Amino acid sequence: MEVEPLLTELLMARGPGGQEDEVRSICLRELTAFCDDLKVDRAGNVIGLIKAAHDSDPDEAIRVMAHLDEIAMIVKAVEADGTLKVVALGGAQPICFGACPVDMLGDRTTLPGVLSYGSMHNSGSTPTGRDVLAGDVHWNDVHVVTRLTKAALEEAGVRPGSRVVLSQHWRRPFIVNDCIAAHFLDDRAPVTAVIHSAALLSKRRHLLKQDVWVVLTTLEEESNAGAMYAARTLPGDTTIAVEVGPVLTEYDTRLCADPIINTGDQKGYYSRTVIHGLLEASRRAGYEPQAALLLDFASDASAVMSAGVCARAGCIAIPTENTHGFELIHSQGISACAATLVEYLIDP
Repeated sequence: MEVEPLLTELLMARGPGGQEDEVRSICLRELTAFCDDLKVDRAGNVIGLIKAAHDSDPDEAIRVMAHLDEIAMIVKAVEADGTLKVVALGGAQPICFGACPVDMLGDRTTLPGVLSYGSMHNSGSTPTGRDVLAGDVHWNDVHVVTRLTKAALEEAGVRPGSRVVLSQHWRRPFIVNDCIAAHFLDDRAPVTAVIHSAALLSKRRHLLKQDVWVVLTTLEEESNAGAMYAARTLPGDTTIAVEVGPVLTEYDTRLCADPIINTGDQKGYYSRTVIHGLLEASRRAGYEPQAALLLDFASDASAVMSAGVCARAGCIAIPTENTHGFELIHSQGISACAATLVEYLIDP
């Protein structure tokens, strides 16, 4: 399969938490050829089963998780003049988006708007104006310009609880020498890596000793709700999250193809046996893995591990600059992650 066209299609798809339909449909289409069984569960997760070459203990199955959703905004209020007040959906801050075009995902139609902090040409006489001039912008300083009446927005189904996302106008990836830059590489690049690993595994599945569950989760950015449901309802004693990993001096991580093997985060420390297996798998795949303790981070795997609904957990991440912003990954980062995953699944 071709990685970059799939990544571009996934980046262009809008997928705020709880409304990931556009992303989900692409994943279902791509996984059909590689999974023995494929469905959407009651929580909205995409669930694919790749069976072992021979009968195996269901409890030995490995669950590989990447999330469908992206950071976004949700409507808090529709003002009398049609302006929207919004708050974060997931780990977003206004700086993640800047003043930019947005799509308002109404119940009946999608409408364009502009995320605004107001004019920089202000005297600082209001709290909002002072925040904007200081560059210290918070969600209470932010609004969406719709140029529609409140009645027209209501007719379109734009209401409190409606999702607001970065417009497709600004979603296309941008090539920077040996890197790919885009919004929402978190988690579209890992989703691409998981699908690519399923394609690679289909050619080597005669070596597979245990079942593999591909789990593309909903609502990771808000609550890990999809992962928690999947871990409770699917067999398997090991969960691997596939993520983006921050490139920062404090973690001694580099922007390159070599995968980051996360050893722990804010929700707990990953299983030593799984960490060791992922490190060795990365070396077998021809890469030099980057072990890192990502303290200001969390994943579906650490969530289910900390809740006690999986016995063992690990996390592999694609090194990513500028996480939750206009992110950059190495052009070979997805392939390196997929190759490592395949080596681990064949010999954990």
